[in-house]
Amino acid sequence: MTKVVGVKFSNSCKIYFFDPLEYEIKRDDDVIVETARGIEFGHVMMGVREMPDEKIVQPLKPIIRIATDEDRKKLAENKESEKKAYRICKEKIAEKGLDMKLIDVEYTFNGGKILFYFTSDGRVDFRELVKDLASVFRTRIELRQIGVRDETKMLGGIGICGRPLCCHTYLSDFAPVSIKMAKEQNLSLNPAKISGTCGRLMCCLRNEQKTYEYLNKKLPLKGDIVITPSGETGEVAGTNVLLQTVKILVENGDEKELFEYHVDELTVKSRNKKKKNQKEKQKIKTTGGKEADIESDEELSAEEIKELEALEKMES
Repeated sequence: MTKVVGVKFSNSCKIYFFDPLEYEIKRDDDVIVETARGIEFGHVMMGVREMPDEKIVQPLKPIIRIATDEDRKKLAENKESEKKAYRICKEKIAEKGLDMKLIDVEYTFNGGKILFYFTSDGRVDFRELVKDLASVFRTRIELRQIGVRDETKMLGGIGICGRPLCCHTYLSDFAPVSIKMAKEQNLSLNPAKISGTCGRLMCCLRNEQKTYEYLNKKLPLKGDIVITPSGETGEVAGTNVLLQTVKILVENGDEKELFEYHVDELTVKSRNKKKKNQKEKQKIKTTGGKEADIESDEELSAEEIKELEALEKMES
């Protein structure tokens, strides 16, 4: 077991472990630590505790000191300098006509390096820009190209759920997301409804995926023939995944009656062989030019299918 503290930095949701040494460090303390980028100001998210050795990446760097008022003053000065650097860099980009969008600027705590984060559709030759910035700020300059998801993670915003974006508040890494997840959760395949602020598939599609996979396996398919608790035979007309209920259409002479039962009360007599619930199939092209079937109760327009193809390609 190894004693550690968990520290978070301003532009990250990820928690990094450090050696507390002999310091009495508590949650919400501010600390000064050494990282691969140099000396940094961090916020303690997890107080001193023991962790299994296999969960620790060695060598564990030590806490330099608990932050003082001078350190906090220095941090505030850096924040003001970042605003100035952002403005100057944006002017330089416009002067040189570079096809790049400046997203954020970050000073290392000791001012030894300034990082400029930007997005661009292609590669950008920014060597002259780096020279100009170095001559202005007299320190090391690093320009880092990021993707649209990283841009959204940095800037933050409000999702369609009305809550702050997951990537900005707690996600430490981006996990793969696919259109198959939206299908599994019976969501609309309209690209506008399953895409996040960044224009990619919503990260939250992954949050409940395992639950939906488990629940869907327990349900019969639309069109399956089942036996009800009363011994009647009926056809599955629909299901409610979360409630685990099944709507059964039972023929009673010339009439048809609709009943609803919990899935555990039913016995499947035969499976529907006509492609599950006879949803309309539409094809999208995946990475590599291959075609994949999209099953949906709603008919997608040609434009929506193209958007789905683009989303699938980006996620791959």
